[in-house]
Amino acid sequence: MAAATPTVTATAKATIPQTLLFFHPDLGIGGAERLIIDAAVGLQNRGHKVVIFTSHCDPKHCFDEARNGTLDVRVRGNWLIPASVLSRFSIICAILRQFHLILWTYFTSELSLLEPDAFIVDQLSAGMPWLRYLYPQTGILFYCHFPDLLLAQGRSSWWKRAYRVPFDALEQWSMSFADSIVVNSGFTKSVVGRVWPGLVQAKDLQIVYPCVDVREKTFEEKEESIAAWHDRGIILSINRFERKKDIGLAINAYAGLRKHGRKGVRLVLAGGYDNRIQENVVYHKELVSFAESLGLKTATTKTIVTALNVPDDVDVLFLLSVSNTLKEMLLKSARLLIYTPSNEHFGIVPLEAMLAEVPVLAANTGGPLETVVNNKTGWLCSPEDIDSWTAVMNNVVNKLSEKELKIIGAAGKERVKNEFSDIKMAERLDKIITEMHSQERRGCQEVSSLVLTIGVVLFDTAYHFASQNKSLSRKLGSLLFPPFTFTTNAEQGPMNQSECDQRY
Repeated sequence: MAAATPTVTATAKATIPQTLLFFHPDLGIGGAERLIIDAAVGLQNRGHKVVIFTSHCDPKHCFDEARNGTLDVRVRGNWLIPASVLSRFSIICAILRQFHLILWTYFTSELSLLEPDAFIVDQLSAGMPWLRYLYPQTGILFYCHFPDLLLAQGRSSWWKRAYRVPFDALEQWSMSFADSIVVNSGFTKSVVGRVWPGLVQAKDLQIVYPCVDVREKTFEEKEESIAAWHDRGIILSINRFERKKDIGLAINAYAGLRKHGRKGVRLVLAGGYDNRIQENVVYHKELVSFAESLGLKTATTKTIVTALNVPDDVDVLFLLSVSNTLKEMLLKSARLLIYTPSNEHFGIVPLEAMLAEVPVLAANTGGPLETVVNNKTGWLCSPEDIDSWTAVMNNVVNKLSEKELKIIGAAGKERVKNEFSDIKMAERLDKIITEMHSQERRGCQEVSSLVLTIGVVLFDTAYHFASQNKSLSRKLGSLLFPPFTFTTNAEQGPMNQSECDQRY
């Protein structure tokens, strides 16, 4: 994707412009992707040259900055290894795809031509030892959204636990090759400390909160369209369609309003949806069935036009793969943002809602504890107490006055501007990257040993199979490179000392 000249905002410039290269697995639509986009734009606005390398980026399923030329996004290594095999082995495929991405850009000299000053890696750390081996003098920053070993599902079976052991070990080992490790919240930092106490002792984990763009945006939609949504009393949820997001909680709490409490009120469930991801497809169907089992009428749309023309009697509207424009329209129309994930690592959506002056109802666990101020910018409720969620919904849509809602909304907007702006995040990242250059780097002897071992095994294997061919075997007999591990051709049997002396 070709990059256009970015519009530089009134952001403080970096002292020394640098070339910063990001490596991200799949640049789709999600909280991690939003953070990477914001970080890249923020650092670019500070005068740095920024390039994002990714294994996959669908122009129809990514943030605007990744497709409109704001950022230089380069898709590499997407043709050899699939994202999964029969909807399984996703972690193996993800690791191999990252290896492919790094090695492809290295051997094509694309990385060398860019002359990187620092690498910024997130989500998957497995490729960092290779970066350290290939570029021993270049700083590496790893942004840890959350330990992957805690995200893996299905560990109830012994074979799945055994299957994950090497990958869990690889995650901790590979993270140690980062010069700086950054986490997205105090909650994530505490979790990392419990999971990898040795890593925390060796590395000073720093918190860099995700951000939102606090600049005033021009809204291009017609005012009558916004008014049409305002009239409905929108309760909005924005999340990827994944089970861990617990979107069913929103449906359950909304159903608790009963028919009279839902009059003129609609629950809108919007978020990231990818047909390639089986969980997205299956979970959406499960949510539709769940809502209908509670007596709620549902509809599913993908565009702003069809969304605006949904019949008035629809209780729950599913919006798949919402664009930034549609998301902004929804936030401008919403009366309440409901954020259902438990133990969320951070959660960018509550910040977006507070910036739009929308009160937030969130779970009283994880990241929202650091962003939402209870009874001031919104409400924090236990995800186990569905009745409390229903009570807040009822209070917002049926009891609180517009003036009271505006006071809550204004408090949320002020908090976001003061604590979670994109400018602050870019400044913090820039400072950490600059400090990395003076740090002592970890040696890559382990990686060198690994490369040597792989080379020996490959050579040994090739030598062994080549020796099975009679014509090649005669030619190999004149070489002074016998197999290291395999014995000679089994058909020849073991050689006596005189045969060895004669051959070698």
